[in-house]
This record gives sequence, structure tokens and C-alpha cells, in this order.
Amino acid sequence: MAKAFSVASWNVEHFKDDPSRVGRVVEFMNSQSPDVFGLYEVEGATIFAELVQRMPGYTFQITEGLETQEILIGVRKGLTAFITQKTEFRSGTTHMRPGQLVTVNKNGLNYSLLFLHLASGPDPRGMGLRDDMLQRALDFRRELDKAYGGPGQARYLFLGDLNTMGFDYPFGRAFDAGVELQKWDREARKSRYAMRRLSKTHDASWSNGSRSGLAPANLDHVFASSNLAFRSFRRPLDGLEAQVALRGWVEAATPAAADAWIRDYSDHSLMYFEVQA
Repeated sequence: MAKAFSVASWNVEHFKDDPSRVGRVVEFMNSQSPDVFGLYEVEGATIFAELVQRMPGYTFQITEGLETQEILIGVRKGLTAFITQKTEFRSGTTHMRPGQLVTVNKNGLNYSLLFLHLASGPDPRGMGLRDDMLQRALDFRRELDKAYGGPGQARYLFLGDLNTMGFDYPFGRAFDAGVELQKWDREARKSRYAMRRLSKTHDASWSNGSRSGLAPANLDHVFASSNLAFRSFRRPLDGLEAQVALRGWVEAATPAAADAWIRDYSDHSLMYFEVQA
């Protein structure tokens, strides 16, 4: 099958007005050559202008609101796409990020990509907000199906830093990130959604470095409707197929090299995948 378009998704931690870091991030993003990309935690007022100047082959749109961390979308010029800010993914909280819906038209077909940066924290508030947002993301599939002619018709993905970190509560009520993901995998597979979480070349996408007491975590994900096909990548540890390639600190040859990448770029690795026609 031929590539329809490629996508990159990357949380660049506290992406502020540091010229040297902006240059590194832009160089790394350009090396992926995505047709569509989302950047999360954009904080600096001049980042938008810097990207416009340094990436002339793309058009951009950024979320607006009271939040301090925005989602910035880039779309390669020549690709037909429409971008909509989806405020319902604030979950009624003014300081949460809205979602960014990118509708790509390729070969006469529409593909709906919802970029999300969900609430973090294993506390009840963080878990509750995240739970609500993920349910909204699944329910949005049904809205799109209605718009495109009926059940199973929409070509839909939601993706980003979903912050799946489990729930920390006393008296035996806590559960880890794996249990949280099991819930959403089960929900996504229900017939009214017909979606699945794509496998990645590496399980953990976030790391605080080798000297941290926090273990690497599986925070970044892509959920896709069952009517979509993707390029395959090989997982380096077990040789199994994956649909999403993680790139960044996960590829470092040594812990010291991974620490350097985290310091120079971000604590999140970049997600890259290709939708096939």
C-alpha cells in the first residue's frame, strides 16, 4: 500500500524562547519530514514566529486560551487540510488545553486527526479529567460517523501526550498505568467505536533521565479507527511489528547519550507514523 501522509507528534517539554533549543527542535522535526505534526507544551510567545521562519514549507495554527501550554500544528504546504480548535476537550476547565482537529483530504478521502495533551497526575483530579477527555475522544468517533454517512465510515485518529500514568489512592484503591490503558483498550474495541491503540517500537515514551527515581513511562499514544492501515516498523527488542516509531532518547546507545538528548531536546520521544491509502 502507498503512503497517504505521515504524522509526527511530540511533547517538547516547556518549549520556550531559547534560540538554540528552537534550532535543535526544528532540525529534528525537519529530519522526520512529516506531512502533519503536533507540538505540545509550546509556552514561549515567539515560538510560533520562529517556526514560521525556520520551516517555510509548512503552514501553522496554535491553540488560544488561558492555558500556559499550547498545542501547535504544522501542515505541509500543498496538503489540503482544515484545522479546528475543539474546546470541549478542556472538560469544563478553562486552563486545560483544547484539542486540535486536523481534517486532511487525500485522494478524495477525509481523515480526522485529533491532537490532544491530556491532564497529568495520578491524583483524583488528574485522573478524573483525563478519564473524561478520553471518553470524549472516543465519543467523537460517533459524531464523525454521523457526518460521514453512518457507523464505521469516519477515518479517525486521536493521539498525543495522553498522560496515562495510573491512579494513586490509599486503602488498596490505586492502580498503575497498565490498568488505565487496559480500560481504554477495552473501551476502544467496543463496536460503537471500532478503534484500537497502535503499537509502538518502544513502550516507554517519557523519561526523566537515568539518575531519576522515576521509571520511564508510557504516556504518548495513537488510537485509530479500524478502517485505517499503517506502515509497519520493527520493535528493536523483540522484532515484532509496530505501527508507530518512537524517535529520540529511546534510540540512544547509552544512558549518558539518552540523558544528553533529554537535556537538549525533551523528556518525551517523538512519535512518527504513516497512514496508508
